[in-house]
Formats: sequence, C-alpha cells, structure tokens
Amino acid sequence: MRTFSVLLVAFVALTACSSAEKPAPSSSPAPKPAPSTNPAAAALDPCKLLPADAVSKALFLDNLKAVPGPAENSTANGGKARSCEYQHDGKAAGALAVTRYEGKQGKPAEMVASVKKAKPGATDVPGFPDGGVYYVDGQKTATLASAELVSGTPVMISYTGPAKVTAEQIAPLVKQALAAS
Repeated sequence: MRTFSVLLVAFVALTACSSAEKPAPSSSPAPKPAPSTNPAAAALDPCKLLPADAVSKALFLDNLKAVPGPAENSTANGGKARSCEYQHDGKAAGALAVTRYEGKQGKPAEMVASVKKAKPGATDVPGFPDGGVYYVDGQKTATLASAELVSGTPVMISYTGPAKVTAEQIAPLVKQALAAS
C-alpha cells in the first residue's frame, strides 16, 4: 500500500484549510520553518498509535507485521507525515498516516470537511468528535480520515487499505490512533 494516497488526504485537508492564510507575495524570501516546536505532536509514531494486532483483529488477518513507512514532508502545505505500513505475508494490508501541521491554525473539523469536499463520493462517518470521512479512491483504496489538535498542533490521522475494506472495519482503527495520540 503506498503512503501516497494517505498523504494526499493530508495535503488536501490542510491546503483547503489554509488557503485563506496565504501571505501576500513579497520581494523577500520566506523564512525557513523553525524546527519542531511541539514535541508532543512530533513524537507521534503511527506504529505505536496503532499496533499490528489491532489491525489484525479489525481486518481478520493473522500474522500482520507493522513496518515504519517513510517520513514525508510537504513544502506545499507544511505537513510532516509519518506512516506505518501493515503487511500480511509480505503484501500490503494497509497504512496509517499521521500528518502534523506545525505552525498552522487549521481546525480539525475544517480539515475533515475539506477532505470530504475534495473526494467525490466521500461520506461522513459518525462517532468522531471533529468528524470522520470515508471514501474509495478509484476502486483501488479505501480511506478513513479524521483530525484533532495535539497540544495545539493540527494533526490528520488516516488509514488506507484495499477498496474492499469498509468504514465499519477501519473506523475503530482510526479511533484507536486518535485516542492514543
């Protein structure tokens, strides 16, 4: 499972939320972002937030293995993503992505709403304090995303798996990751 689709969710969310925050162009170069100012948000490890045994139970797959995915930073929206890939017999069974937006003022409900707006056929998933959204992308992957503030930093958490995975199967996984963050 590629983390690209998971990171796309996060990119869409913050791009839409921060579109009103874009500064006017100036002749001086923009300052480089400061190093992580929120240790709580920076410490979020997707493989610790959602252990492989929880994914095994939800998807009815034995012997899942959690493997840290690549860290990816988006210069377009300032998102800093970490992922955990879940593998079954060496094949991808899904991925959890945690994307934090340090220095941004996005509200979790607005982030989720922007994902829903950007993804045709996306539906609301009840039971998430700031909203949850589920969609199937091109009949290849299913994603459920939600967001929250972690010590003041907006954080998007999403699980992506095969298209056959339902919102009911993966909602508990995203809820567990949110609760652990």
